[in-house]
Amino acid sequence: MVPSMTDRTTHDAEAWLSPAEAATALGVTVKTVARWADEGRIRSARPGAHRRYRVADVEALIAQEPWEPAS
Repeated sequence: MVPSMTDRTTHDAEAWLSPAEAATALGVTVKTVARWADEGRIRSARPGAHRRYRVADVEALIAQEPWEPAS
């Protein structure tokens, strides 16, 4: 589970993260997460003006990418 999101979500596959939350969990910038979404590397939705990312998709990306998070 994405550690920084446990207080906000209920561990279900349909929980959503803001761009900043997804970026923090992935250890990258918000712009990088948006670029990855544009490239099809992670799915996003736009229920309003800003993208949202499914917790399950962020976790899947974390599981497949062996990198060191940015500090």
